[in-house]
Amino acid sequence: MSIDQIKQVYLIGIGGIGMSGLARYFQHLGCKVSGYDRTETDLTSTLVEEGIAIVYHDDVNLIPSEFNQPSEESLVIFTPAVPKDLKIKNYFIDKGFDIYKRSQVLGMISASRFTIGVAGTHGKTTTSTMIAHILKDSGYDCSAFLGGISSNYNTNVLYGDNDVVVVEADEYDRSFLTLHPNIAVITSADADHLDIYGDESHLIDSFKMYLDRVVDGGHRIVKKGLPFSGDISYSGSEQADAHAENVQVIDGEFHFDYVNEDLRIANIKLGIAGLHNIENAVAAITVALLLGIDQDKIVVALANFSGAKRRFEFIVRSENAVYIDDYAHHPEELRAFLSSMRKLYPTKKLTVVFQPHLFSRTRDFVDGFAEVLGMADELLLMEIYPARELPIEGVTSSWLLEKIDLENKRVVSPQDVLEYVKNEKPELVVTVGAGDIDRLVKPLKGILQQ
Repeated sequence: MSIDQIKQVYLIGIGGIGMSGLARYFQHLGCKVSGYDRTETDLTSTLVEEGIAIVYHDDVNLIPSEFNQPSEESLVIFTPAVPKDLKIKNYFIDKGFDIYKRSQVLGMISASRFTIGVAGTHGKTTTSTMIAHILKDSGYDCSAFLGGISSNYNTNVLYGDNDVVVVEADEYDRSFLTLHPNIAVITSADADHLDIYGDESHLIDSFKMYLDRVVDGGHRIVKKGLPFSGDISYSGSEQADAHAENVQVIDGEFHFDYVNEDLRIANIKLGIAGLHNIENAVAAITVALLLGIDQDKIVVALANFSGAKRRFEFIVRSENAVYIDDYAHHPEELRAFLSSMRKLYPTKKLTVVFQPHLFSRTRDFVDGFAEVLGMADELLLMEIYPARELPIEGVTSSWLLEKIDLENKRVVSPQDVLEYVKNEKPELVVTVGAGDIDRLVKPLKGILQQ
C-alpha cells in the first residue's frame, strides 16, 4: 500500500495516544479521517473539534459509506488493545479489507525517511519528545509521532519540512520491529508486558532484534547497564560514552554537565524535574550532537523544554500545595519518580495516589510495587485498572496493600481521593498510574487551588 494514494482513513481505537497521532497526521495530509473508540475522553473531544468524526458505539451502521468495499484509497488501522469480537473490526475483516496495526503504518511512513526511533519500557515518551523539541527549537526541524502530548506544542504529532522523523518505538506486541531506524535509542529494558512476551528473556531478545534493524551506517545509543549494547552508551550518573556530571538541584531546578570523550557542555538547566530526566536528556543531547546541532542551541532548547503531559507534570505549584501527575505504572518507573520527589522536596510529607494498571502486571511485579510504594508517607491505593484484561483471582489492590510496609495506607475510590484532599489539604500530593486516574487531575487541581 502506498501512503500517497490514501484518501480516507478509519481508525479502530482512535482515542489511544498513538492512534490519535496517526489520525492527526492523515488529516494533515488532507485525508478524510474517522474512527471508533469505546469511551469519550478529552483527547477524542479535541479530535472532534479538529474535524475528525468519532463514534462511541460498536455499530457497523455508523461506519462511513466510503468503506463499503476495499480500495487502494482506503486505509483501516486498528490497535491490538481492541477486543477480538468487536463488530466494527470484524466488519472490515469480513469485507476483505487489509487492516493494519499502528506500528505497521508507522513503518510505512518512516520507510523513506531518516528515522530516529526511541524505545524502552520506560523513558521513551519523554526522551522522544525531548529529541523532537531540540530539533524543532534549534531550527533543524523534524516530524514526530509521540506517545504523549508535548507540553510545548500541545499535540502528539509534529509536522516538519524535512525528511527527518522522530518515532516513539513501542515494544508492546513487538510493534517496533516494523521500523528501520537510522538512529535507535533504548532507554530501558525492565521486565514488562509479560502477558505478551511470557518471560523477560523474550523481551530482551525483542530489543536486540530492534537494534538489528538499524540501517547500515546508523547509530545505536543504549543506556549503560542493559543486557545488550550499542555503539554509544549513555548514563545519567555513572561513567559511559556520554554521561552527566555535577548534577545539582538549584531553586527547585535540575542542572548538570554533559560529558563525552570529545566535549563537556557545562551547567545545562533542564526545563523539567527528575533525576531520570537528566538521563533522558543525556540520550537526547547525544542524538542532537550526531545530527550536528549547535551546542548552544541544544542548551537553549533543554532550558525551555516543558516535557510531556502526565510525565512529571506540575499541576499545582504554590506556597500551600504542590501537585504532580505522572504516568508511572511499572515499579522501576515509580522508583525513579518517587526518588526524584524525595530529592526535590526532602522535608515535605509525600501523599501518593496510585492506580495499578493491569491485573497481570500487578501480579508479576507485586513485590516490586510493594517495596517502592513504601517510599510514600501516605498511600491512597486505587483499584486495579483492567484495560484489556479480565480479573485474575486473588489479584486485587487489597492484596497488594497487605504487602506494603507502611502505616498510613488504604484502598480508596476516586471519590475518596477527592474527599481526602479536600479535608486534609496535603502539602505534596502525586497521582501516578496509566489507567483512568488522569480523570482526577482537573477536580484535584480545582480543590487545591481554592
